[in-house]
Amino acid sequence: MYYVSTRDSSLRFTAAQAIVQGLSRDGGLFLPDTIPTLTLEDLRAMMPLSYPERAVRVMKPYLEEFSEEELLADARRAYAVPGKFDDPAVTPLHTTHHGTHFLELWHGPTCAFKDMALQMLPLLLTASLRKTGEEKTACILVATSGDTGKAALEGFRDVEGTKILVFYPKDGVSDIQQLQMVTQEGDNVGVSAVVGNFDDAQNGVKAIFSDGALRERLAERGYFLSSANSINWGRVLPQIVYYVSAYVELAARGEIRLGQELNFCVPTGNFGNILAGYYAKRMGVPIGKLICASNSNNVLTDFIRTGVYDRNRPFHNTISPSMDILISSNLERLLYLLGASDGEVRGYMDQLRATGRYQVSEAIARAVRETFLCGFCDDARTENAVGKVFSHGKYLMDPHTAVAYTVLMDHRAATGDNTPTVVVSTASPFKFCTSVLDALGVRQHAAGTAVLDQLAEASGQQPPAPLAGLKGRAVRFTGVTEKEGMAAVVEAMLR
Repeated sequence: MYYVSTRDSSLRFTAAQAIVQGLSRDGGLFLPDTIPTLTLEDLRAMMPLSYPERAVRVMKPYLEEFSEEELLADARRAYAVPGKFDDPAVTPLHTTHHGTHFLELWHGPTCAFKDMALQMLPLLLTASLRKTGEEKTACILVATSGDTGKAALEGFRDVEGTKILVFYPKDGVSDIQQLQMVTQEGDNVGVSAVVGNFDDAQNGVKAIFSDGALRERLAERGYFLSSANSINWGRVLPQIVYYVSAYVELAARGEIRLGQELNFCVPTGNFGNILAGYYAKRMGVPIGKLICASNSNNVLTDFIRTGVYDRNRPFHNTISPSMDILISSNLERLLYLLGASDGEVRGYMDQLRATGRYQVSEAIARAVRETFLCGFCDDARTENAVGKVFSHGKYLMDPHTAVAYTVLMDHRAATGDNTPTVVVSTASPFKFCTSVLDALGVRQHAAGTAVLDQLAEASGQQPPAPLAGLKGRAVRFTGVTEKEGMAAVVEAMLR
């Protein structure tokens, strides 16, 4: 199996090379040239397996240079070290009512779904460095809308042969998310705020990757650039695992029959999480529809409905900030997977850069609608969902999960579709204390980390240990840069 660029399929790399490089030099994204298959018997065979063992079954066909033994060792280091995940199931499924299941992906060290990939990616990257013979130090650049940053910092903290620098939008993340990042420990880490929104930070990182002169200067100092954003295939691959595992687990519990269709409703910003679900479907997992749930930044909703991607619209800062995105990078991979040629994809991305807009062919638009449903909700309805679900069943959702739940309820009300559905729950509610407290009717908020105790009292639940441990932590990183100064921040860190 080789990996090709979405913008030039003549470029062919091994899995290790693609993971090390992160982003293709032509600006495209790497993806495998074939998709492995899973039969129902393969899924049945996974039922008694642990999460790390299931991870190996899913990832190995994509990683031909890796042995099963080394992948299993890495998967156990990522997911099975005592205390790293606070639930032995790693990704527990919580059923609230018939046919509705919450896949909780936030039981890891940073309390967000990004841990599912970013506990594995550093292990895949360091192994890939050995396999490719790369001797320079990898500088991992990350743009974050809140959760990727902390998960990447934690995953790469003090990993030999790496440095990591995270850019986050100033005033565009929750207080707890910011505190997680700016107090990060480790000798190889850096954090900087960017004046602007996530799209500004993401575009800045992409521009740095495309700056040949900068790459040459860094190479002379013994560094090369790589990414921990979902533009790196090594981020997407571990995320496929939890879709497969969720299906297998529900079948093992008798909640669905093996072979029965299961829908997933995913809170979506950069399209990486839901793209992993699409890969699971293409591999043969009986996934029916993937429901793309957006907040008021509903560029993806409009695209799925019309085939027109148009980021020329107001940007909204919402209570689900990790979805406050108008340029969904991983959509590029979907277009290629649905049959757009590399030239078509390149043309769409050129139009997006030049005009902020593109329209796909009718064939591609139709293919999108065959698998993807969509919807969005504003902050008021998000807040209402958090309060309503908690009052009815004492199940506490974070705002991103509440967006997905609301969109699912809208879909069911409009269509009568009662297909069993998994709501992908992406973060602990304690990462968004003030918004969740508002939803519970508590409008006066304690300062700093005391808000964690306030939410604990209001909900009767305890904050996860990694968040409770923020109390008293010293702030290490206070830097702020304009988007035009991001490259200078990189060079300053790597002098």
